[in-house]
Amino acid sequence: MLNRQAITKIKAILLIDIIILSAATGTYLFLQGSGQLSIQDKPAEFFLTTLLINPKEADAGEPILISVNVTNIGDLSENYTLSLFINDVITKNETIRLAGGFFSIVEFVHSEFSEGNFTVRLGNLSDVFRIKEFVPEFSLIKLFSITINPYEINLGEATTLKINAKNTGSTNESLPVRLFIDNMLVEIKLVELAGGASSVIEFILNGTSVGVHKIKVSNLFGGFNVVPEGMHTLTILLNPIPDEGGAEFTLNGEDLKTPYTAILPVGKYTIVLPATDTTGEHAFLNWDDGPTNPTRTITLSQRTTLTAEYEKGVSCPTLSIWNGTDYIYLTDVSNHGWLGYINYITDNPDWPIVYWRNNPWDYVPVEENQLQLKNGYYDMLLTQKWNEIFYLDSAYMVVVDHPSDVNVYSTMVEQYIDPDYMGKIYSVSKNPLKPVSAFNEKGKNVLSQILEIDDSFTPGINGLTSSSWDDISWNTLTMDLGDLSGYEEIKLVVRGIVDWGTPEEYNVWLDKFFAQSVPNGTQITPAPYMEVKNSEGNWIRVPETRQFPIPPDGGPRTFVVDMTGLFQSNDYSLRINNFWNVTFDYVGVDVSSQKEITISKIYPNANLYQVFESGSLASGNFTRYGDVTKLVKFEDDKFVIGKQGDEVSLLFSTTDLVPLIEDMERDFFVFVALWFKDETGNWGYGFDFTVDPIPFMEMSGFPYPLTSESYPFDEDHMQYLNQYNTREITK
Repeated sequence: MLNRQAITKIKAILLIDIIILSAATGTYLFLQGSGQLSIQDKPAEFFLTTLLINPKEADAGEPILISVNVTNIGDLSENYTLSLFINDVITKNETIRLAGGFFSIVEFVHSEFSEGNFTVRLGNLSDVFRIKEFVPEFSLIKLFSITINPYEINLGEATTLKINAKNTGSTNESLPVRLFIDNMLVEIKLVELAGGASSVIEFILNGTSVGVHKIKVSNLFGGFNVVPEGMHTLTILLNPIPDEGGAEFTLNGEDLKTPYTAILPVGKYTIVLPATDTTGEHAFLNWDDGPTNPTRTITLSQRTTLTAEYEKGVSCPTLSIWNGTDYIYLTDVSNHGWLGYINYITDNPDWPIVYWRNNPWDYVPVEENQLQLKNGYYDMLLTQKWNEIFYLDSAYMVVVDHPSDVNVYSTMVEQYIDPDYMGKIYSVSKNPLKPVSAFNEKGKNVLSQILEIDDSFTPGINGLTSSSWDDISWNTLTMDLGDLSGYEEIKLVVRGIVDWGTPEEYNVWLDKFFAQSVPNGTQITPAPYMEVKNSEGNWIRVPETRQFPIPPDGGPRTFVVDMTGLFQSNDYSLRINNFWNVTFDYVGVDVSSQKEITISKIYPNANLYQVFESGSLASGNFTRYGDVTKLVKFEDDKFVIGKQGDEVSLLFSTTDLVPLIEDMERDFFVFVALWFKDETGNWGYGFDFTVDPIPFMEMSGFPYPLTSESYPFDEDHMQYLNQYNTREITK
């Protein structure tokens, strides 16, 4: 039998062995009391000590290591969740499991991007770290155009990030380029360039964890997606989106509904979409990548997005833009280029209709985060999805550099508006004044709907549903803009949209004019008009050349209406009247002076081709397929003429753009001049569905009287017609 001294010695040896083993595994035994082993199990109890922050002072975005010792002073094993609080907000959680008498070091990595002091709290321990004011390195090297290819990779693979850099100075310059992934600084590269030189900076992005990862380099942002090995993302969409929110289809025989997105094993998949939309009235047109059969089989070997195009009750060619991974819908162009828009009725017994000429221009804003270079170009597609003939006269990109404390917007366009006010780029405050009150035609208070850009629109009505030509139901917005006395410039910042109504409603409205006698000059669809108050408090119309434009259809747009010099008194009330169903999401009042801005124009390389087959009965001499770059550079009545199924690729090179300078922001617009006509021939009141007669800018209206007006058949235009418009299509 061992004596007490021998037993004590053996216990000591065993304790030493346990401590050595614990150290090897990264944990440590916590000895209690006099050093004797307790034979009574105590519940787990956790004790925090030694909170460390390294570094205590850091730059914005620099990773900070925060650690703490967690000790289980009980006997039983148990899980423990430790929450990291930064300024009393939980930012991360970490769960560990500790055996009784052991402790472990728990570490967090954290970054902050704003200057200031930040309090760290872990359990009952707290400390402070400080983020220094970020002072960017002064350098004439400017970074622009971030691309990540491929966007989606498998776990364990890598993708490449490329950034263009240019030295805008004349001497040697250097710049540390910091790469942040998911708000963590992961790599710094020093770029050195001679004066005027350019280079491409590359980073390798490793797919170490599944999910979407955000990228930040200077003021450039991007992202990439990591999916499990042997899998990729398949997305199936419909355009336009059905009112019901989706359409049923099958994928390898499984019943599903759009919009659909899933991460699937690589392999073959058969997709079967319906031949018509959910109403059964509008046919499938094509897939966005070309095939015209709603049933197709694909091999999924990379991230794939397929959009099925259906004909819908909308019009105008569709403008799409490359965003780095897909062509995404931007807008329809151009509302105001529709040919056959009736102006008014006359007492001429031979032909009582006088038509609008309209204006083919459209000024389309493009958000910078939508723009991504593709093979060195900004890539856009103008697609004729609907059964129409289009006449594309000109297209170019407008690049606007402006002070970072303002926004920039363009106007809308109408035939009756003074050309000096159309296509102008205005700078406006980022915090415009707000109207004091706003009421619609029913006296309903709609102020809350127009105070913010939030897709909460004012309710509207359509004049097409009016009882008669002399009893029109106008859609109105009456506002008190507040006290604007003393301001030299007054501009409205408006976000709105128009709903033209249905063709059936338009037909009924037209029939009312031809079923009775109406006064000479009666407008069938009157133009919008604004009213202000004179010194007697009476409403008066503003001059016709300064009237309110019709917002676009298809999607809301923000634009400027210049009100400078239009108010007749110190009463800044304004009434906007619309025959069409125009609704408003936002109206702001800008009184800031125009800032100095820099405008650059980029003209595209353009190609015309067929993207899908069509059963359209449009006929005439259309533009031959191929390079049409010369035709889109100028507004000269030399058109790219296309039909349903045709598409124009527009590639805008940024080679000559000067890099953005400090304290400036950059905005983009696409200016497009385009006419179009539909298959109805203005519901039987004007022309056939043929290329001829060709519109032209100086015509009085469309259709124009062939006895007194003509497309310019001079030698220059005849050469254009003979060289380009050789794709003859007969009924």
